[in-house]
Amino acid sequence: MARPVTLFTGQWADMPLDELAAKAASWGYDGLELACWGDHFNVQQALADPAYCQGRHDLLAEHGLRVFAISNHLVGQAVCDRIDGRHEDILPDHVWGHGDPESVRQRAADEMMDTARAAAKLGVDVVNGFTGSSIWHLLYAFPPLKPGMIEAGFEDFAERWHPILDVFDEEGVRFALEVHPTEIAFDIRSAERALEAIDHRTAFGFNFDPSHLGYQGVDYVAFIHRFGTRIYHAHMKDVWWADTPRPVGVFGGHTGFGDRDRYWDFRSIGRGSIQFEEVIRALNRVGYTGPLSIEWEDSGMDREHGAEEACAEVKAFDFPPTEAKFDKVFDKKEQAAG
Repeated sequence: MARPVTLFTGQWADMPLDELAAKAASWGYDGLELACWGDHFNVQQALADPAYCQGRHDLLAEHGLRVFAISNHLVGQAVCDRIDGRHEDILPDHVWGHGDPESVRQRAADEMMDTARAAAKLGVDVVNGFTGSSIWHLLYAFPPLKPGMIEAGFEDFAERWHPILDVFDEEGVRFALEVHPTEIAFDIRSAERALEAIDHRTAFGFNFDPSHLGYQGVDYVAFIHRFGTRIYHAHMKDVWWADTPRPVGVFGGHTGFGDRDRYWDFRSIGRGSIQFEEVIRALNRVGYTGPLSIEWEDSGMDREHGAEEACAEVKAFDFPPTEAKFDKVFDKKEQAAG
C-alpha cells in the first residue's frame, strides 16, 4: 500500500486553510500536515473549544483529505534559543509577551506541552517541530571553546525538554525533531548526542528531512539506517548543491535564498541533488509506513505549480517494500511448499 502524500502547510500560512485544502486536493494530495500558525491549527483554540478539532477534520474531509501530524516549529524554536528580536516575528503574542528571554522560553515550553494535548484531541500521535539551541552560536569553535560549553548546551536542552516530553508521554503523542541547522541536532553525531541527553526517551524522535543534511555533506541515507526506529515522520524536500566551488559556501555568506552565487539552494522535488530512490529504499528497510509530507520550497518557481508537480513526483517514486524474495521462484523447496 502506498504511503499517503501530504503537504506541510507551514509555507502556506498566508492562505486560509479552506482555500489551501481545496487546492491541495486538486493537486492530488492525500492530506495536510497542519502548521500551528496562520489559521491552519490553533493550539489554544483546540483546547478551549470542544468542536474545534472535529471542525478541522470536517473541513479536510470535504476535500477528501486527512491529517496525520501537526507541526509547531516556530514555538519549539524558542524553547532553547538565545532569544532576540527575530523571535517576536514568529511567535504568538501570548508566547512572546514582553520579550524577556527566559520568560519567552518558559512560555514556549508551556505552549509545546499544550501542543501535545491539542494533538491528542485532534487524534494524531506526532508533533513535528524544532527545539532551538543555546549553543548553535558556538558552531565554529573560535574563540576556542572552554571545556564543558557544548555539554552544557545539551544539558540545557534536556532540562527544558524533559518536562515537555513528560506531557507527550501522558498524552500518547511523540515529538519529532526536524534535524536542521540552528537546532540542538543538525547532523548524525549531534542527533546521537541529543538522544543521549534525553535518555533515549521514546517520546522523542525525528522528522527526517534530507534537504537539511545533503548540502552539509551529511549522509542522509545513513541517517535513516542509524535512526530507523526513531523516524516518526518524513519530509520530502529537495536541495541542490553545486559540483564546483562558488563565491558563497555552505555557510550562506549572508545571502538570501535564490542568490546565484550560493553553493546550495532549496529546489522543488526532482530538481535538486537528493537521491529520492535511495531515500525510499532506506525508509522501506527500516519499516517506515507514515506519510511522505512535502515541504515545498523553491525561490525560483511558482509555488502552486511546484506543489502540484512535487505531489506527482513523490507518488511516482514511492513504492512499497516486497514481502517475498524476488528469486524464490528458483528455490525448489519454496516451490514444493507453495
